[in-house]
Amino acid sequence: MVEPSLPPLTDARRTLTLQKFPMTAPGLLRLEDELRQLKSIERPAIIRAIAEARAHGDLSENAEYHAARERQSFIEGRIQELEEIVGAAEVIDPATLTGNHVKFGAHVWLMDEETEK
Repeated sequence: MVEPSLPPLTDARRTLTLQKFPMTAPGLLRLEDELRQLKSIERPAIIRAIAEARAHGDLSENAEYHAARERQSFIEGRIQELEEIVGAAEVIDPATLTGNHVKFGAHVWLMDEETEK
């Protein structure tokens, strides 16, 4: 049996796999909390909903079943997306910024030159 080989990494796919996601520590915590919520609460709940909808009989005209499967697809896609982002997160510490340049994580104050507010 010949196993199918994976296609070679294109520049776009290579960029995605090597891409870092800069974020602050609180931003990373929010994403980790969302991922935990999806895996421990949402995923089991949707599995139960699919099983319940299946028990109602004919799946071809079962709106509950189709809605649950659609929701499951969304949840699984979001879990995959969050795992990729969290795995490639680059936490930026705003305390290490010098204040000479505006960069990700910096706090900036703007002043209206006309009103000086």
